[in-house]
Amino acid sequence: MFDIERYLNVRNAHDASVGPDGDRLSFLMDTTGVPQVWTLEDPGGWPEQRTFFDDRVTFASWSPARPELIVGRDRGGDERETFYRLDATDGTITDVTRHPDAKHWFGGWGPDGDRFAFVSNRRDEAVFDVYVQDRDAVGDDAVRVAEGDGWLSVGGWSPDGDRLLLTRSHSSFDQDLYALDVDSGTRRHLTPHEGDVRHLSADWGPDGENVYLVTDRDTDTLSLSRIDLATGDLSAVEAADPGSEDPLADDGWNVDGVTLDPDSRRLVYSRNVDGYTHIRVAELVAPGRIDHFPAPNLPPSVAGGVSFGPDGDHFALTVTRSDDTANVYLVETTTGEATRWTRASTAGIPRDSFVAPELVRYPSFDGLDIPAFFSLPATDTGHGETPVVVDVHGGPESQRRPSFGRVKQYLLARGYAVFEPNVRGSTGYGKTYTHLDDVENRMDAVADLKAGADWLCDHPAVDPDRIAVMGASYGGFMTLAALTAYPDVWAAGVDIVGIANFVTFLENTGDWRRELREAEYGSLDDDRDVLESISPIHDVAAIEAPLFVLHGENDPRVPVSEARRIVAEARDTGLPVRELVFDDEGHGFTKLENRIEAYSAIAEFLDTHLGA
Repeated sequence: MFDIERYLNVRNAHDASVGPDGDRLSFLMDTTGVPQVWTLEDPGGWPEQRTFFDDRVTFASWSPARPELIVGRDRGGDERETFYRLDATDGTITDVTRHPDAKHWFGGWGPDGDRFAFVSNRRDEAVFDVYVQDRDAVGDDAVRVAEGDGWLSVGGWSPDGDRLLLTRSHSSFDQDLYALDVDSGTRRHLTPHEGDVRHLSADWGPDGENVYLVTDRDTDTLSLSRIDLATGDLSAVEAADPGSEDPLADDGWNVDGVTLDPDSRRLVYSRNVDGYTHIRVAELVAPGRIDHFPAPNLPPSVAGGVSFGPDGDHFALTVTRSDDTANVYLVETTTGEATRWTRASTAGIPRDSFVAPELVRYPSFDGLDIPAFFSLPATDTGHGETPVVVDVHGGPESQRRPSFGRVKQYLLARGYAVFEPNVRGSTGYGKTYTHLDDVENRMDAVADLKAGADWLCDHPAVDPDRIAVMGASYGGFMTLAALTAYPDVWAAGVDIVGIANFVTFLENTGDWRRELREAEYGSLDDDRDVLESISPIHDVAAIEAPLFVLHGENDPRVPVSEARRIVAEARDTGLPVRELVFDDEGHGFTKLENRIEAYSAIAEFLDTHLGA
C-alpha cells in the first residue's frame, strides 16, 4: 500500500484559460506542492511552468489581446490576493497591485485587453470598492470607479467596454446585480426584489443588451434566465425548438452556472444532478432563445470553469470524478467532441485502484431523506468488520460532490469506508432544503449525522463501534456538535479549522465576511442566545471520543482562537485531545509538506482509535 505522501503527490490540473491565439492553454497544477501557472500548446504535450512562487497561485487569466496573463496569489493562506502581470513571451512577472494587506478579487480584462477590473477592500476592510487599472499600471495608479457598501464582486465587462456587471451579496442566498457605468460611476439596479433570491453566474449577452444568469426567483431551484436591459424584465431562457430534447425543463435540479461568448453568441451551462454535472452547449438564436448543440462526450463527473477560445469554436473546462484526478479538457463547441489536454500524475498509483462511491439516501429523524456518497474499501468482506469515517463538508451552503479526493482515496486504501452526507442545509437540492438548518434549526443538521450513523450501523459491512466523524470549517463545527450532542455514537473526531463558538467566531472573523455569515447563522444582536446554545464549546464535557484539532495560524475566516479554546476546554475535562497548528497556513492546508504532516497525523490518530 502507498503511504499518505504518495497520495498527496497525486496532482490536479484545473482552472484553465484559453490564450488570445486560441491554441494555447494556461492552467493551475500543483506539481511543486502548491498550485502554479503552467501553459500547454498541444493535448497531452509537455507543459511549461510559468510561475515559481512559494505560495499558491489562486487564478490566472489570459489577456484577450496579448500574450500576457493576470495571476493572483496570496501568502501563507491569508486570502489577501496580490495580482501579477505575467509576460508569456519573456517570462517577466510584475506585481501590479502592491497592496499586500488588502484583499483583491479579479473582475476580468476589458474587451481590448488594455485594462482590467477588480474589487478591493483597500479603503475600508469591511467593504469592497470597484477599481479599473491599465494593464501596464501599478499600485495606486488603479482608479476607483465606485465605492462599495458591502460584499461586491465584478462579473465582467460589457462588450463595448463601457460598463461593468456587479454582484452585491447580502448572503449566500441573496444577491443583487448592477450595471456600473465606468466613466460616470453611476449604477443601475437590475434585480429589485423582496426576500432572499439568488442571482448568480451573471454574464453579458451580445451587444450588451441582455444579461444572462441563473436565479431562483419564483422557483425552488436555479434556472437559466435573462434580464432585458431595455425593459428590466427577467424571463426564462427557452429552447428554440420545443420539439427537441429540452434540458431546460424544470426537473427539480439546479442550473448552477452559465458562461457566454458574446461574439459567437454561444454559451455553456451546467445542471447539478445529484452532485454530477450535466454540461449543455447552445447558441443564442434570439434573445432568450437557444438552439442546442450535442452534449460534450465527457464521463460522469463534476465539471466547470469554462473558458471560451477567441472565436467561440471551442472551450476549456476542468473535469474530475471520484476515481480520477482533475484534468483540463478542450471541447469543440458545435460537435461536443472532448479532448483531454492535461495528464495530471497519479504519483504512480494505479488509476484502477481508485474507488467510486455509491449514491445512497437514508431517512433522518423527521422522515426527510438525506443523500450521501458511500465508498467501501477493497478489503471489505461484508461481515461487519469495516470502520467508517463520516466526512462532513463545509459551507454550510455547499455540497459534497463526486470529485476526486486524495485523502479519501488514501483512507479507502487503508481499509476505511468513507461516508459523505449532504445533510439539510446543503446546496444542490433546492433552496427549501438549504434553508432547513437556518439559525434555530441548526441542530437538525447535526441530527442528520446521527441518522447517518444509525444507517451505517445497520449496514452489513460496517463495524458500529468504529465510526469516526471528521470535517473542515463548518464541517469542523458539525464534527464538534456531533461529538457533544451524540457522544455515544463516535469512536473518534477530527476537527479541521472548525467553529467552536459561534459568538466568538462572528466577533473575530474578517470584517468583510460578518454580514454574510450572520445571514446564515444568526446575528449577534438578535440571535445571541441561539448562537450560544448551539456552540459546542459549552458542552465539551459531554464528549467521550478522542479528539484531534487542526488549524492554520493565519486563518482569516475561522480564527485560530477557536481551535485553542476547544483544545483548552477539552484538556480541562481530561479528554484525550491532540492539537496541530501550522504557522504558515490559513483556512486549510495548501503547502505539500504541511498536508503530509497533517494527514499523516490524522491517519495515525484514526488508526490508534479505530484500528483499520
